[in-house]
Amino acid sequence: MLVYLIRRLFNVAATLLVVSVVTFGIFFAVPKLTGSDPALMYAGRETNETALAGIRVKMGFDKPISEQYLLFVKGIFAGRDYDGGTGVTHCAAPCFGYSFKTEAPVWQTMMDRIPVTLSLALGAAVIWVIAGVATGVVSALKRRTAIDRTVMVGALAGVSLPIFFTGMVAPAIFVYSLGWLDVSNYKPLTEDPLAWLNSLILPWVTLAFLFAATYARITRATMLEVLGEDYIRTARAKGLKEGVVIRKHALRSTLTPIVTMFGLDLGGLLGGAVLTETTFNFQGLGTAAVAAISQGDLPVIMGVTLLAALFVVLANLIVDLLYAVIDPRVRLT
Repeated sequence: MLVYLIRRLFNVAATLLVVSVVTFGIFFAVPKLTGSDPALMYAGRETNETALAGIRVKMGFDKPISEQYLLFVKGIFAGRDYDGGTGVTHCAAPCFGYSFKTEAPVWQTMMDRIPVTLSLALGAAVIWVIAGVATGVVSALKRRTAIDRTVMVGALAGVSLPIFFTGMVAPAIFVYSLGWLDVSNYKPLTEDPLAWLNSLILPWVTLAFLFAATYARITRATMLEVLGEDYIRTARAKGLKEGVVIRKHALRSTLTPIVTMFGLDLGGLLGGAVLTETTFNFQGLGTAAVAAISQGDLPVIMGVTLLAALFVVLANLIVDLLYAVIDPRVRLT
C-alpha cells in the first residue's frame, strides 16, 4: 500500500506539472504569439507606453516564456518578488500572482472563495450519494413495481432538467409557495451556524437532485447485474438472511462504480459549481472563474484551473485507495 501510495503521489505531481505547463502556455504564450499584450490586459486601455514598459518589467512579461513559467512555479513554492522600479513587492508562497483587475493576491482571492464552494459541494455530495444509492437499491429490489417506476421517472426528470431550471423552480415551491425555507445569501459557518445551514439547504437540495438522479440509475443497473451473479445465489443457498446478502455482498460490489463517479463529481465541483453558484448568487470559485474569464483576468483563471486540477487528481487518488476497502478482490499493485 505504501509503495502504491508513493507512486500515485508522483503521478499526482506529474499530472499537476503537465496541467500547469499547458495552462500557462495557453494563457500567456498563445496571446503573445497572436500579438496580444498581457501588460495591456493588466493596465487597461487607458494607459501609455511608459506605463506598459514598467508593468512588463514588474510582472516579468519582458522575459522569455520559459523563464516566466519558472518564476511562476517558484512563486508557488517559495514566493516571488515583484520589482516595479519604485519598490519591491513580495508575494509570499503560495504565490499565484496578482489579479489584473483588483491587484489582490490570487491565492487570497481563492481562499476567500473556497469556503463557499466547499460548503456547497460537500453538503450536496452527502445528500446526493445517500439519496441516490438508497433509491437505486430500493428500485432494484422492487424491480418492475410501482416504486421502481416512480423512482426511475424521478431520476429521469433529475437527469433531464438543467440546474438553472431547478434553481428557479425550487425557490418558487419551497420558499414562495410552501414557505418552508427563506432565500438568503451565503453566511459563513464561523459567524452563524444556523444562518449558514439555512442559506445552503436549498442549493444543496437543488444540486443534489441533479446528481442523485444519475446515482440512482447507475446503482439500480449495477445492483440488478450483481444480484444475478453466482456468488449471490451461493450466499442465498447457504441460508444467509436477505439483508445480509444485500448489505455485505451485493452492495459492496455495487459501490465500486459509484465511488468512481463520486470522486470525479466531487473533485469537479470543488473546483467550482459554476451554474449553482451563479443561480443562487454564491461568491465561490465558480463565480470567480466566470468573472475572471469575462474580464480577461489571466492570473485568477490560472489559479482556479490549477486548484480545480488538484482537487480532481486528489479525488482520484482517494477513490483508488478506497477500492481495496470496498471490494477485497481489488489489490493495489
